[in-house]
This record gives sequence, structure tokens and C-alpha cells, in this order.
Amino acid sequence: CSGCPCRSVYDGEEHGRFMEKLEARIRNHDREIEKMCNFHYQGFVDSITELLKVRGEAQKLKNQVTDTNRKLQNEGKELILAMEELRQCRLQQRNISATVDKLTLCLPVLEMYSKLREQMKSKRHYPALKTLEHLEHTFLPQVSHYRFCKVMVDNIPRLREEIKELSMSDLKDFLESIRKHSDKIGETAMKQAQQQRNLDNIVSQQPRIGGGKKSKKEFSASSELEVKNTSPMSEQDSGILDVEDEDEEEEVPGAQDLVDFSPVYRCLHIYSVLVSESGFSCSGEFHGSTPPSFIRACPSLGEEKNPDMDGFGENLFFVVEDHILHTTQGLVNRAYIDELWEMALSKTIAALRTHSSYCSDPSLVLDLKNLIVLFADTLQGYGFPVNQLFDMLLEIQDQYSETLLKKWAGVFRNILDSDNYSPIPVSNEEVYRKIVGQFPFQDAELEKQPFPKKFPFSEFVPKVYSQIKEFIYACLKFSEDLHLSSTEVDDMIRKSTNLLLTRTLSNCLQNVIKRKNVGLTELVQIIINTTHLEKSCKFLEEFITNITNVLPETVHTTKLYGTTTFKDARHAAEEEIYTNLNQKIDQFLQLADYDWMAPEPGSRASEYLVDLIGFLRSTFAVFTHLP
Repeated sequence: CSGCPCRSVYDGEEHGRFMEKLEARIRNHDREIEKMCNFHYQGFVDSITELLKVRGEAQKLKNQVTDTNRKLQNEGKELILAMEELRQCRLQQRNISATVDKLTLCLPVLEMYSKLREQMKSKRHYPALKTLEHLEHTFLPQVSHYRFCKVMVDNIPRLREEIKELSMSDLKDFLESIRKHSDKIGETAMKQAQQQRNLDNIVSQQPRIGGGKKSKKEFSASSELEVKNTSPMSEQDSGILDVEDEDEEEEVPGAQDLVDFSPVYRCLHIYSVLVSESGFSCSGEFHGSTPPSFIRACPSLGEEKNPDMDGFGENLFFVVEDHILHTTQGLVNRAYIDELWEMALSKTIAALRTHSSYCSDPSLVLDLKNLIVLFADTLQGYGFPVNQLFDMLLEIQDQYSETLLKKWAGVFRNILDSDNYSPIPVSNEEVYRKIVGQFPFQDAELEKQPFPKKFPFSEFVPKVYSQIKEFIYACLKFSEDLHLSSTEVDDMIRKSTNLLLTRTLSNCLQNVIKRKNVGLTELVQIIINTTHLEKSCKFLEEFITNITNVLPETVHTTKLYGTTTFKDARHAAEEEIYTNLNQKIDQFLQLADYDWMAPEPGSRASEYLVDLIGFLRSTFAVFTHLP
């Protein structure tokens, strides 16, 4: 630069001088260096000596370092291999850990899916639906990026629909099973109702034990002992009751205990879950699965077969309906069941009216009545109205009375045809008491007479009287459990008994009296018999009063017309006696052969006239027994 002194030296003439000054300056420095070196020479020598020593030590150290490095390199190769293996292991460990973590997320999904399939296979549809819901909302969202999970997500709607179809299929199978076994369910329900009714009867009769008047069953039992050999109803009336008495000793399971309602509850639970998702109505499906076509009528009685519980049991599907109604919500409703019941009731009543009209055996009608009452009591216990059934039973009661009248017409004919129309001989006290026990007869003079002795009436009197009582018992049997008042029962029995006396027995007596081969002795005995039967009417009144507990003085109480019946029969017998006697006299006179041209009268009467007088004498001797 222009201001630098060196520049001015080169530009001026003082170059040489500068060089001289520089040389002098160098020599001065050299002398100073030499002085310094001379002053520090020994230290320098020492330093060099030390440095040389250090160089030797450094060479040794270098050799050691080189040797150590060689050894380290040799040893490090194994370490490097181990470190590489360690690195690979660490990498594998990390991968395994990541895999375990992913599997930890995926395995529950797979396990839940496997559990779902197992539940569906074992038909545990409601747990399967809950598992499916848990799988869809809890597990699948955590692993939704996996391909197999996407397949599961796509299958969920199909699985849900499959569960719904399977549960409905189980419900339909359940309903079909109920239809097939409804007779067993109904029989069990009716047995329960029978047991409850028997228990109620026992409880209601306990306060009357030891009372002054006999109960109905006590009278029935005593009558069966009295007329054990002559009663046409003694063997038939107790058939069903005997079976039921035997069954009462065994504990009958509940009707609901015979039915596994789990398919219904499963279907209800499943649809309760699905309805919130799809708005589907389980009630509509259930109603659609239980059409009214299951309603069946009772079995035909036209072939005189014994009715049993099967026909009625099939109509006791309402026991199942009622149980479902009270154990579920929204599945069935009362209006639907009431409509179904009205339909079943109308069909049942129509069928019963049709088939019962062909039944001519009173024991079958009585068995049918007992089943109808049991059927009605069973369904009444479940809250169904059964008044129409009891109204129909009152209609069947009229038919029952007609069948009884027809049966007792045959009984009376057999008694009258088999009678010998002669007073009953008794040889000892036992026979005497037996007859008096069958027929209310009291005669102080006859009791004083020694054995053997004779009753004034023939055998048909105690037999007819016993059969009239049996007829009353038969009428009483039908009125049992009909929930009728004592007055209604009394009125029904008296009306039926009046028909028996005024129509059935009266016709039988008239037929016997009008027979061509009946003799005067038989007619006289018929008059005597009817006289004693007429006197026994008051005892029949008392008998009816005792079993119904309705006093004869009660307003609107029907009176028995037996007195008129027996009076009419007696008058008919008397008319027949007059007619037969006149015919017999005419026959004697017609057979007479007189000599109308005799010159003088004979010394004695004609033999024909003597025979006629003898006949009349013996006949009038028979008439002395008449009242």
C-alpha cells in the first residue's frame, strides 16, 4: 500500500542501506539466539536426552498398543459376531413382541367368533346374539384394519338374520310341539283343577261332619250299600271318580312344569334386541305363528265311546297362552287371547251340542258333563270366562234326564216282568230288616207275627222304590259342581223325578195292567203294591229334602206327583179287574149247555153254574186282601 515503509524503501534509493540495516539486525538476532542457546544448552541437551528416552518408551508403547490392538481386533471379531446375533435377537424379540400384541388383539376376536359359531350350533341363540353384539361393538373396532375382520364385519348382518330365523324356527317347533302334546298339558291342568276341587270339597264338608243331616256323599254311600245288588248305576257312576281318587295320591306336576318355555323366552329376548335395531314386532311374529287353526273340537260321542280328557286337553292350549301372557311383556295381549278363546269356545260348544245329542247312555253323558265341568273349572282358574259352558250344561241336563228316563224305563220293565206278583215271604229277622231297610214299611201287627211271615206287597215294591232313589242320586250327580243353588238343584231333581213317576213308571204300570195274559191275582197284587208305593211318596219327599237341604215349605218348591201316578195305576187295575171278571162270567155262561125243553126242573144247579160260583168264591177271597 502507499503508506507502507517497505513500499518507500523499494521506491527510493535507500535499498542498499535497508539491506545493510536488515543484515545488521539479523546478526543481532543471531547473537541473541546464540546467547540464549548457550544459556539453555544444557537444558536442551537434557531435553534431547529425555526425548530420546521417551522415543524408546513411545516405541515400546506403540508396540504394546499395536499388539493390544491386534489382540483386541482378534477378540472383537467374536464380540462383533455376538453383537450381530444380539442385534438379530433384539430385532426378532421386537417383532415377536409386536406380533404378540397384535395377536392379543386378534385372538379375542377369533375366540368370540368361534364362541358365536358354537352357540349358534348348540341353538343358544340369545347368548349368540349378545356375543355378536359384543363382537361388533367392542372387539372388531380394535382390529378393523385386518382383512379377516372386514370379512367378519360383512358377515354380521347375515349372522344376525340367521339367528333371527333360527330362533323363530325354534319357536315354531315349540308351538308345533305344544299342539302335539296339548292333550297331555290339558290333562295335567285338568287333574290339577280336579285335585283343587276335591280339596275344596273336603274343606267345605268338614264343618258338617257330625251334624244332624247327612251330606250328599254320605247319602250316596249309604244308598250304594243298601241297593248294591239292584242299582244299575252303582258300578258305572263311580268309574271316573275312582280313577281320580287313585290319582289324587300322586303329586301331579304343574301344567307349566311339563313345558319348556325357553324357546319362547329366547325368541322374545332376541326380538327385543332386534326390534330396537330394525323395528321388528315380535308380537306380530308370535301371533302369526299361532293361528287359530289349532282349535279342535271334542271327540265324537256318536259311537258310544267313553269320553276322555284328550279332546278337551287339545283346547287347553290357553294354559300355555295364559302363562306366556303373565310371564312376558308384549309377546301376546289379552285382547288376542280373548278373541281366540271366544272362537274356541263357540266351536267347542257347537261340537258338544252336536255330539252329545247322539249320546243315549246316561253314564257317558255324565262323564261328558264331568269333563266339561273340569274343563271349565280349569280355564276359569286361568281367568277365562266359562259361563257359556255352564249354560250349555243346563241344556245337556235336559238331555241327561231323557236318557235317564229311557234307561229307567228298561229297569222298571225288567223289574215288573220278573216279579211273581205274590207277597214277599220272609223266614228270618235278617231278611225282614233288609227289606224294611230298602222300603219304608211299618206294620206293628206284622212285626208281632212269628217267622215265617209275608209282606203284603211283592218284590217289585222295594225294587221300584230303590230305583226311584237311584234315579234321584243320578240326577243329583249331574247337578254337582254346576255352581247351582240348593233351590235350583232341588227344583231340577223334583221335576225329573216327577217325569219318572208320571211318565216312565206310569207307562210301565199301565203296560203291565193292559197285558192280555195278566190275571186277576196279579191285578189285585198291583193294586196292593201301588197303594204302598203311594204311601211311600212322603218318604221320597223327605229323601229329596235331606239331600238338597231345601224344605218343602219353601216358596216355589215343586211337589212330587207320585200319589196321582199310583192312584191312576190302581184305578186302571180296578177297571181291568172289572173288565176281566165280566169277561170271565160271560165265558162261563157262553159255555153253559142247557136243556131248554126239559119237562121239569132238575134237583141241583148246573155244573157250569157251580163252577162259576166256585170261581167267584175263590176270586172274592182274593179281593179280601184289597184295602
